[in-house]
Amino acid sequence: MSKKIRHILMALLLVVFCTAGGVIFFTYQKYEQEDRVYEQAAEEYTRLAGDASGPHNGTEAEDSENAAASYRVDGVPLEVDFPGLREVNGDVAGWIYCEGTVINYPVLHGEDNDYYLHRNMNRQTHSAGSIFVDAVNQPDFTDSNTIIYGHHMKNGSMFASLNKWAEQAYYEEHPVMWLLTPEQDYQILLFAGYTTQAASDTYAVFTAPCDELEEYLKQCVEKSDFQADFQIVGQDVHGEASLGRNDKYVVLSTCAYSFQDARYVLHGKLVPVP
Repeated sequence: MSKKIRHILMALLLVVFCTAGGVIFFTYQKYEQEDRVYEQAAEEYTRLAGDASGPHNGTEAEDSENAAASYRVDGVPLEVDFPGLREVNGDVAGWIYCEGTVINYPVLHGEDNDYYLHRNMNRQTHSAGSIFVDAVNQPDFTDSNTIIYGHHMKNGSMFASLNKWAEQAYYEEHPVMWLLTPEQDYQILLFAGYTTQAASDTYAVFTAPCDELEEYLKQCVEKSDFQADFQIVGQDVHGEASLGRNDKYVVLSTCAYSFQDARYVLHGKLVPVP
C-alpha cells in the first residue's frame, strides 16, 4: 500500500472518529440539558424531611398558610409540594424516590401511554420523556396493581438503573423506594425483579383483589433475580412481610437489551405511611 493511500485512509478514519465523538458529545450534552428539567423540579418542589430550606413560591404568609397542605412529614425522607407541582401540570400523580440512587422524579398520568413517553412534566418534547402510570390505571394508585414506566436512558437517568436490582447485593442495599402522592405516602417494599417480554403477563392490571392476583404474585417471586423475605398469603394480610390479595402493588418497568422487546421490571408492595 502506497504512502499516499495510507494517508488518505488515516484521514478518513480521523474524520469518522471525530464525527462519532461529536455525536456522542452532543447526545450527552442534550441529556444533561434535559436532566436539568427534573433537577430543577426536585430543587423547587421537594426537600429532604426536616430540612429548613426548601421551595419558596410565594410570600411568607402564603407559605405559612399552605405549609400543612404542601408538605407531609410522616417519617418519609422527602417532602413534596404537590399544589405547586399541579399548578405546572395537573397530570402529576405522585413522586417516586429511592435513596442513594438517581430515582427522584415526578410521576405523571396521561390519557394514553404515548403522550408522556416523549414529553417531560412541562409538556415539552423530551427524549427521556417522563416517569408515568399506565393510562388504564387509576391515577391515585387505588388499583391492586399499578404499572409505572420509565425510559432506560444511556446516561443512567430515569429508570435505567432498574436492572441493578438483578444483583442480590444491590437489592439488599436498596430494598425500599418511596411513592409520595397528594392523598397518601407509601413505602415501596421491593420483592421481585426480572427480565421479561414487553407483551408478557407481567403487565396485567388487576383493579381489585382476586385469586388471579395471588397466583400472579407467586409467579413474580419465582422469577425474581433477587431473594426477598416475603410470604405469599391468601385472603388475609399478616403484616408488611407478606404479599396478600388485599394489598396494593406497583410494577416499575423499563427497556432491557438482552433480547428483542425485552423489559426489566421491579415489583413492589405499597405500604401506606400512617
